[in-house]
Amino acid sequence: MKFGVVVFPGSNCDEDCFYVLQSVLKQPTVYLWHQERDLKKVDCVVLPGGFSYGDYLRTGAVARFSPIMQSIIDFAGKGGLVIGICNGFQILLEAGLLPGAMIRNTSLRFLCRYVTLRVDNAGTAFTNRCHPGQVIRLPIAHNEGNYFADGETLDRLRRHKQIVLRYCEPDGQVTADANPNGSMDNIAGLVNETGNVFGLMPHPERSAEMLLGSADGRLIFESIVSAYASK
Repeated sequence: MKFGVVVFPGSNCDEDCFYVLQSVLKQPTVYLWHQERDLKKVDCVVLPGGFSYGDYLRTGAVARFSPIMQSIIDFAGKGGLVIGICNGFQILLEAGLLPGAMIRNTSLRFLCRYVTLRVDNAGTAFTNRCHPGQVIRLPIAHNEGNYFADGETLDRLRRHKQIVLRYCEPDGQVTADANPNGSMDNIAGLVNETGNVFGLMPHPERSAEMLLGSADGRLIFESIVSAYASK
């Protein structure tokens, strides 16, 4: 399976993603420059974390208009697998590939720490190596990770089981105290209606080896490889 990691001016997790995919998962991986339009025949596009274009105006708002994004939108429209991590999630929202928006954390502070998450949908291309209700541990690092959507959109997300990850207590209980940023319904990750586009605020690439304190992030990437292999 071939992965493509997009590089925007200000990306700072691109090399982390590249390392995990190529060196840990042993999958062919290439970089995709933001000014290019050629996706180099990849099977999955990764939009990494960071501060694309300095996050000027609004997180992900400028990156949405980069040349590579039109190719990614077309790729996703044809069923191609796309995962956006942190800033990548924000870009997917701005591009309309996922519903809703990101606003400032309720604390108005940048948050950088490990959180626990409950897998509410283990039937996606990005979570099939998990089991329903499994609690995983991943790090977050964001200032605008507060997910917002109107009531109608939230109802649709719940109805179509698009909410994939939710902030929770270590025992799996979804509580207000477990919510680090104020996200509606404790949402940490979701998919589009067709299930081929996934956005999440936590960083699985920073927790793919036990040396980093958790290897739970590896489950996300292994799920993608498994989903592709079963096509």
